[in-house]
Amino acid sequence: MSNFFKGLLFGLLLRAYDYSDQIHPKALLFLYSLHIYLLLELILAVVATLARALLAIELEPQFNEPYLSTSLQDFWGRRWNLMVTSILRPTVYEPTLDISRRIVDRKWAPLPAVLATFVVSALMHEIVFYHMGRMRPTLGVTCFFLLHGICLTVEIALKKAWSAGRWRLPRLVSGLLTVGFVMGTCFWMFIPQFFRFGAHVKAFEEYAALGELFRDLISPFVSHVGLA
Repeated sequence: MSNFFKGLLFGLLLRAYDYSDQIHPKALLFLYSLHIYLLLELILAVVATLARALLAIELEPQFNEPYLSTSLQDFWGRRWNLMVTSILRPTVYEPTLDISRRIVDRKWAPLPAVLATFVVSALMHEIVFYHMGRMRPTLGVTCFFLLHGICLTVEIALKKAWSAGRWRLPRLVSGLLTVGFVMGTCFWMFIPQFFRFGAHVKAFEEYAALGELFRDLISPFVSHVGLA
């Protein structure tokens, strides 16, 4: 999906919020989830463009088409928020893996390392949400990451228990199950945390202020062109 198409879709989402009182709450959750993903994608694309133009450095993409994930391992390890993955791998996963190898069989050592990584990620997100809203945590975000950590651990264990050549779900089926599970648990435990402190309302106010600033900046140019 190109950045132009993502920007167009993001603009359509903003217009859709004008009719939020007529949209089913479940559909609104879906739109809000899509909004967050597209916003992150576009912000990171702008940052990468500026870094390329001003510093002559190439930033690696932070998302790799997560909607094409075929497993939780694929989603969390290779497609979603790769910057955080690259930070947690050497700081949490690998040290825990080294310790686990001294206690359990090397084949199963990655399992506690995965769980430890998700526990740290959960704590990081709880801190971020507290900073954003200054509200007492409900632990919904923690439950989201612990659930995914446990499910990912089970997935890895099953893959290790079954030989690589054994029966495997078709990519279409595994993809639908993966994306459905991620989105379902996100709607249930993660996204509602944004609504607790009105993050969506604050975001719309900031978009409006940004739009006003943009119009103020280009209005002299437009006036000049019109007079010319």
